[in-house]
Amino acid sequence: MSKQRRSFSVEFKHDAAALVVDQGYSVAEACKSMGVGETALRRWVDQLREERGGVTPNSKALTAEQQEIQALKARINRLELEKKILKEATALLIAEEHGRRR
Repeated sequence: MSKQRRSFSVEFKHDAAALVVDQGYSVAEACKSMGVGETALRRWVDQLREERGGVTPNSKALTAEQQEIQALKARINRLELEKKILKEATALLIAEEHGRRR
């Protein structure tokens, strides 16, 4: 029988990590208080510290600032893709129009 993997909200992860980073809990104390495993909590603590240091994570951000950065990066990527599509479509239309004139 396989063990069911639990998932936690970004807010929960932030709050759990903040117990260690901001409130002085030990990892063991925070694990017991929040009912999570030590490996997961250590990962969240490391991520929170990195984010506060200005590092944008590959996974979902825990801090509001990094969440906003991730949203802006996603928007930039989408706009760049749309720009590329429009450029290619314009080039095709021009080529097609040029081909009709011959």
